[in-house]
Amino acid sequence: MVHTVAAATLTVAAPLGCDTPRAEGATAAPGVLVTGTDEEMLVLEVTAANEVVVRLPRVEVGQGITTAVAMMIAEELDARLADVRIPLADARSKGNQYTGGSSSVSSLYGPARQLAATARARLVTAAARRWRLPAHTLRTWNTRVVAPDGRTATFGSLTASAARIRTPDVPNKPKPASRHRVIGKPTTRIDARDIVTGAAKYAGDLAVAGAKPTVVARPPTLRGRLVSLDDTAARALPGVHAVVRIPGGVAVVADTFHHAFQARDALRIRWADGPLAPLSDKEIRARLRAAVPRLGAPPRGSTQIEGEFAFAFVSHAPMEVLTAVADVRADRAELWFATQTPMDAREAVAGLLGLPKTAVRVHVTRGGGSFGRRLNFDQAIEAVLVSRAARRPVKLMWSRNDDIRHGRMRPADHHRIRASVAGGRVVAFQHMSASVGESSDEKGRTAQSAAVRPLPSDSGLYNFGRVSGDSGGIELPVPLGAWRSVDSGTMRTAEEIVVDDIARALGLDPVAFRRTTLRSKAVKAVLAKAAAAGRWGRRMPAGTAQGVAVHEEYGSAVACLAEIDATDPKNPRITKVVMAADVGTVVNPRGLQAQLMGTAVDGISTVLRAGLHIDRGAVREGSFADFHYARQRHAPLEFEAHVVPSGGDPGGAGELGVPAAAGAVANAYARATGTKPRSFPLDF
Repeated sequence: MVHTVAAATLTVAAPLGCDTPRAEGATAAPGVLVTGTDEEMLVLEVTAANEVVVRLPRVEVGQGITTAVAMMIAEELDARLADVRIPLADARSKGNQYTGGSSSVSSLYGPARQLAATARARLVTAAARRWRLPAHTLRTWNTRVVAPDGRTATFGSLTASAARIRTPDVPNKPKPASRHRVIGKPTTRIDARDIVTGAAKYAGDLAVAGAKPTVVARPPTLRGRLVSLDDTAARALPGVHAVVRIPGGVAVVADTFHHAFQARDALRIRWADGPLAPLSDKEIRARLRAAVPRLGAPPRGSTQIEGEFAFAFVSHAPMEVLTAVADVRADRAELWFATQTPMDAREAVAGLLGLPKTAVRVHVTRGGGSFGRRLNFDQAIEAVLVSRAARRPVKLMWSRNDDIRHGRMRPADHHRIRASVAGGRVVAFQHMSASVGESSDEKGRTAQSAAVRPLPSDSGLYNFGRVSGDSGGIELPVPLGAWRSVDSGTMRTAEEIVVDDIARALGLDPVAFRRTTLRSKAVKAVLAKAAAAGRWGRRMPAGTAQGVAVHEEYGSAVACLAEIDATDPKNPRITKVVMAADVGTVVNPRGLQAQLMGTAVDGISTVLRAGLHIDRGAVREGSFADFHYARQRHAPLEFEAHVVPSGGDPGGAGELGVPAAAGAVANAYARATGTKPRSFPLDF
């Protein structure tokens, strides 16, 4: 089937199979607690009110992981989805709480289902013993156990007795896929109403006792240095509680954010330029190009198809700006913020304050977007420093300008690719690249080095003969961070452009060439689906065209077909996007559609419009007024997402579509305009 989508508790802690000490963070409950060695350390509770609660060791940043896990739990428990609640777990000392790498669904799929299957077996056994019936004659339905004679018992009414059961009378294995009724069904997000009505709570919405709004004055240039400060006028303003110097700026604590911004603007500060001040984009790009390793000698007798590609820095720009609440005392600290790495944050805060980890508590809140930005926790470190100095709780918020001009960004990079063709086929393929790495000696800031980046060629996707690649880099004092799809977002984009160039040189249709050259059956299948659904090759007016690209990563495969109207080459518009994906077992097809739609917008943005300029050590852009991410008017008029079914466990989807979407948009623009785009975004 192909989906096309335009009080008392029963506590079960995963993993299962042995009785060991309770998982950290598990709620104390009467009865038996089953634990084991799995990194997820999930805890499932069924309350007396018949509510199923599983604390999620991931962060919800809009990707829909709470809905996916709720579906897994509801499936195996035979519970109503409305009865399942998925709060976010606090930071722990051990286990896996990392949200990233498109790994959440795949890593939680087995543990969550096993957790719920074990809870169900215990509940059925408890009901069977209460009714003195064979357990195998009972069934579960709508968060109840049902007897053959029609008697029912809510899960909540069975919790006390179920918690005492060590060995259930029925199997506790998860269902086979053939019996799934929830998993695989297109489902609206369980938090959708809360989001659209404003009931969903983010860090900025929290009312922590005594926490005062806080903002930071930052230098004009990246990592500029404070030379002198006169805060007399700022301190005299109403509502101001403290002015605190921190690495990277001066923080103002006040009664409201309005008061805090007023006082920040009243500070008289003299800044020294940051270490990047001598450089602008032109010099950075020249250094990157020079750092690309040299291509090796091509095979004798071959014809060369070459391309060089430059990609600009890009801001994550999540819709919710970075916010953290911190309450630091002499012997403990408590924080509230959205983070993809809560265990790392807890450890960093403990080290910064000289406290044991057990004295630091990190509450994970939902985040309004991330795209990799919340892997780092700069705002939490600042909030901790300000709270300690001001001796009071604070709610510290980065403005949009703060995050775009001083926040993390996708590294700029440069690629040099050469395909060697002989006898009508590619006999060698080389991809060399260089990227900006982060140099830093600032306390509390982690650096992303170019030296740790993997070899950049993914072209093993194709039968391209001898495939090779290498990477170089330059170190600059620029705050970097993993950006959705990380290296693949530029590497695969460049390679898919070259694949089109190869097809053109051989006189072949780009889709036909890929079909005969791709290695993976899964990639061939999604390409065929996207090409058929998008009517690849249909006649189009002058100045318009189709483009296609594919990608394989995270155990998944995707293809994208994009149509562009470039009759005005300076203002192109993507008019249609068709994507097809094979991600193994799909928990929520509607969630997959949303992920693919988001990656399509990312591809449109980073290829056509969105980049950050460096002017003498300062980021030029400062808001959505000049950081030109795609708006509604730039989104495709038509969008289709096709799920190509396959067996096996779920693969990753959150980052999967970015390289294919970006490559398809670039290839569509090239075909529509008869040009060879090489620098991105095109309007940079």
